[in-house]
Amino acid sequence: MARTKQTARRSTNRGKIAASNNEEASNVTPPPGGWKSPGTLCEVRNLYRGPQDKNGHRPWTTTYPEDLDDPPENADSAQFALVVKNGHCYDGRRKLRAESILIQSDKLKAVLGKVLKDYPGVTTSLARLEFQAPFKPFVHRWDRLVDAVENEADPETLEHVELLYQVLEQEIGGTIKEMQDHVKNGVVTFGQIWTIFEPGCLVYSGDEDEHHRVYKLQNGDFQTTSCGQIYALRCQYVDFDGENFGYGSSMLQIREFGGTAPISKLSVYPLTYHPKMSEVRHALISRGKLFEAYKGYHFKAYEGVALGPGFCGMVKYTVNSRIIVDTYAYNRFNPNSKVSLTRFTKSDTETSDDSDDDYDMYEYHPGDDDTDTKPTKKQLNPLESPGLTDQQLLIATDKLRGYSLKDKKWMLFDIPCVKEIVWNDHAFDSLVAPAEQKDLILAFAQTQAKNRECFDDVIQGKGRGIIMLLSGPPGVGKTLTAESVAEEMHVPLYTMSAGDLGTNPAGVEAALGNILEMNTKWNAVLLLDEADVFLEARSAHDLERNKLVSIFLRLLEYYEGILFLTTNRVDNIDAAFESRIHLSLQYSELSPPSRRVVWKTFLERSVGAGTNGFSNAQVDELAAHELNGRQIKNVLKTAQLLATKREVKLEFAHVETVLRLRKANERKRPFELVA
Repeated sequence: MARTKQTARRSTNRGKIAASNNEEASNVTPPPGGWKSPGTLCEVRNLYRGPQDKNGHRPWTTTYPEDLDDPPENADSAQFALVVKNGHCYDGRRKLRAESILIQSDKLKAVLGKVLKDYPGVTTSLARLEFQAPFKPFVHRWDRLVDAVENEADPETLEHVELLYQVLEQEIGGTIKEMQDHVKNGVVTFGQIWTIFEPGCLVYSGDEDEHHRVYKLQNGDFQTTSCGQIYALRCQYVDFDGENFGYGSSMLQIREFGGTAPISKLSVYPLTYHPKMSEVRHALISRGKLFEAYKGYHFKAYEGVALGPGFCGMVKYTVNSRIIVDTYAYNRFNPNSKVSLTRFTKSDTETSDDSDDDYDMYEYHPGDDDTDTKPTKKQLNPLESPGLTDQQLLIATDKLRGYSLKDKKWMLFDIPCVKEIVWNDHAFDSLVAPAEQKDLILAFAQTQAKNRECFDDVIQGKGRGIIMLLSGPPGVGKTLTAESVAEEMHVPLYTMSAGDLGTNPAGVEAALGNILEMNTKWNAVLLLDEADVFLEARSAHDLERNKLVSIFLRLLEYYEGILFLTTNRVDNIDAAFESRIHLSLQYSELSPPSRRVVWKTFLERSVGAGTNGFSNAQVDELAAHELNGRQIKNVLKTAQLLATKREVKLEFAHVETVLRLRKANERKRPFELVA
C-alpha cells in the first residue's frame, strides 16, 4: 500500500516538472517552420554572463554585453616589435610598471635565442613569446643581453634589441644595480636572493660534517611555512636505481634572514661563489667516479656513520661492519623506499648512438657482480654504457644503498667511508680440526659456489643448495668453521639465530624467505647458529613449533646457497632434517694437543705478548687445563686487561692468576691473590 502511494507521488512530481518546462518553453517563439531536431542546426549558440541579480548571481543569457571594449591586441598592435602591458605601480617611484612584455619581432626572437639559450622554461621560437614580471630570465642573463646590444651588426636588428634593452632597463635596471652591488660585496638580501640563483646553475650545499654536495638547480621560489618564509630550491642530482643512472630530485631551502648575509655562508649558494671552487669540483668529481664504479653488487668494509630506519624516519648509526652495496636488492626488499629516477636523455649521456634504447635498457641479473653480467640482444651491460659526464659526476649523490651484515639493516652509506676488505687468509688454517674434515668442508663449499646450476631436482629449482650440520659441545669450533670458510672463499657470511626470525609463523616465513633470497643472490655463506628450535623433532603437543619447523623445511628445499647449521643436541634432530643434510660433522672436546694449538694461536695475536714470552713448558701447562676454545679466548682477554692495568706486557703470571680465579669460582672457594 505504501509503495503504491510513493509511485503516485512520483508521478505527480513528474507532471509538475513537465508542466513547468512546457510553461518556460511557451515563452520562446518558435522560428518559421518550427523547431529542428536536437543537434541538427549547424551553427554556434553563444551564451554570455548577464548582469548580477538580487542574489549576487550572474546567470547565462543570449544577450550580447554592451559594455565591452574592443580587444587591444589586434592587427594594429601586431605591427609593433614589442607589446608592453602596464599596470599600476605602488613603489612610490613610478605610476606604472610593466606586468608583461610580448615579443613580436622575429629578428629580436633570433637574438634572444642566443641570449636565453638553454634557459629552463623559455622557448624563443614560439609565435607568442611573452615574459612576465619580474622578468627573471633577463635579470639572470643581463650581461648576455648587453653583449648582444654591443655586438649586433645588422642595423634593423640592433634597433629592435636596443628598444627591448631600453624597456627592460627602465623596468629592472634598479634590480640589476642592486644585484651587482650585492655581488661586489659578497652579500645578498633575502628579498633579492632569487637574483643569484639562475635556473640550470650548479648550487653548493655543505654541512658541519663536511658532507659536500653539488646539485643542478631547476627553479626556485618563495614559500611561506609554519616556521616562517623560505626560499625553496628544486634541484636535480645523479643517482643509480639498481638498473640505470638517472636524475633524482631534492628540495633545498634557505630560511628568511634580516639585512644582508654573506653569500658563501648561506646553507645553499651557487657553486661559482665558493672560495675554493676548483678544489671542490676536483674532489666531488673524484667521489663521483667512485659512485659510478659502485653500481651493481659489491662486498666491502665500512667504518663510519650511516643512515638507517628508525622510529621517526632515517636516523644515524655508527657502523663498523662488512657491507653489501646493492641498490637493486635495496629496492627489492624496501619497496616503500624504492629509488625512482628520471632517465637520462640522449643529450645528457653525450652518446652518438642512433637510439636511446641501447642505453636506457639493459638486463640486470640478481646475483651477478660487475665481472659476470652478460648483455642480451639489444640490451647493454651497465659497465659498457656511456660513462657519466664530468657535470654528472660532480652532482652525483654521496650515498650508496646496501646492507650491513653486522647490524642486519638496510642503510645509506657515505662513499668515503667504504673501504676494501682486509681478508684473514690464515683463518681456515687456525681452525683446530682433522685435516681430512677441513678439506672436505672447504671442498663442499667451493664446489657448490662454482657449480650451483649443474644439479637440479626432479622439480626445477629444488635441492640445489648444500646444507652442512655441525654438532658438538660449545667452544670447539663449530661457528668458527663457517666463519673461516667464508673468509677463505672471500664471500659474505650471514649469521642468524632463531631470535632474528621471531616465533610468529607468518613473520618467520617472510623473514626467512627474504634472508634466503638475499644470501642466494650474494653467493653468501649462511650460518644458522644454535638451530635447535628448528632441528628438534616435532611432537604432537607443540603445534606452534611444528609450524615453524614445517616452514623451515619447506623453504630450505628451494635454497640454492651454502648453509651451516650448528647445534649442541644432535641426538634429538627431526627425521625430516636428516634427509636434507648433505654433510654432518661431529665435533668432540678439544684434546690437549688441540688446546695447545689454540693457546699458541691466541697468544700470537695478543697485544704485546706472543709465544716468545711463554716457554714451551708454560704453554704445555696451559694446555693441560680442560677449556674449550671460547674459554681460552676469554681467559687470555682477561689476562691482557690485567697486564694493561699494570702497564706491563702480558706474562704467564697474568694468565695463571686468571686461571686460579676461574678455578676458585668453580669450586666456590675464596680467591687468594699471589704476589
